[in-house]
Amino acid sequence: MSRLLAKLRSAHRVRHYSRRTEKAYVGWVRRYVHFCELRHPSECTEQDLQRFLEHLSTVRAVAPSTQNQALAALLFLYRAVLGEERDASGVLVRAKRGVRVPNVLSPDEVALVVSALDPKFRLIVSLLYGAGLRLNEALELRVKDVDLQRRVLVIRSGKGDKDRRTVLPDALIETLRSQVTAARQLHQRDLARGAGYIPLPRALARKLPGAVRDWRWSWLLPANRTFHDRASGHTMRYHVHETTVQRAIVAAGLASGIHKRVTAHTFRHSFATHLLRSGYDIRTVQELLGHRDVSTTMIYLHVLDRGPGVRSPLDALASLAKSARSPEVPLRRLL
Repeated sequence: MSRLLAKLRSAHRVRHYSRRTEKAYVGWVRRYVHFCELRHPSECTEQDLQRFLEHLSTVRAVAPSTQNQALAALLFLYRAVLGEERDASGVLVRAKRGVRVPNVLSPDEVALVVSALDPKFRLIVSLLYGAGLRLNEALELRVKDVDLQRRVLVIRSGKGDKDRRTVLPDALIETLRSQVTAARQLHQRDLARGAGYIPLPRALARKLPGAVRDWRWSWLLPANRTFHDRASGHTMRYHVHETTVQRAIVAAGLASGIHKRVTAHTFRHSFATHLLRSGYDIRTVQELLGHRDVSTTMIYLHVLDRGPGVRSPLDALASLAKSARSPEVPLRRLL
């Protein structure tokens, strides 16, 4: 299987797919091979594919998007790695994705969660809510991408491998200025002990040899520990790990007493909803979020604080009882 997975990874990298996509597709191919009792995928039939998808749906009870991702991974394997075209018509059925309303916090709830956070994570969560960033986009910010003078954050290679600009909150200017200074001082200490190498995207290490130790390319939110890169032999420092931040956010949500589920992406949802509530144009919000299609942004219109526009008949009954000055005992019994 190792040779097959190596070819699969190579096919992703030739096409410049993201490492997240590569990791997900490799995982699905592993599961499929084990499901087929370690047979090579070229020996498996379309009926095996169908059984695997049915297993995911009925036994594993995965979400429709997860099932579709598994199907996309296997079709990519056959088409791009094995050079086989599988007929997907009639056998492979794509799961229908339902429409979900995003989980959104009110401004007061955002303040409660942020105050309950460990201070070292407050800047990260403030960027998620204040600039509408995904968690990986916030953690992968480099010093050079923070423009304090123009109040702009530049997001490099976001979802879909797209760059974009988004707003930099005025409330974070001084905090970010201090963070940039701290990141530079940490980088200088690394340089002094022979480290200070920075992971660079793609072939930039060859194109810009000096950038691997240039503090402007260092992470805005560096990790506490360094690591030894086997490929280059250098001691490097990565950014804060996603899992660490995710656990801190979940803990803060519980500590704040909010009954809603709070995740890192909740703050991005809240950013978009609060901008629309403030009267900003949906196209502006789309650009700030980096959505390819405005229909993706329109989901936030469903969570604006306008209510469903319908008055409950129970409220009408309560108003009638109050206006007639009749005892409310029947209504209480009803409730």
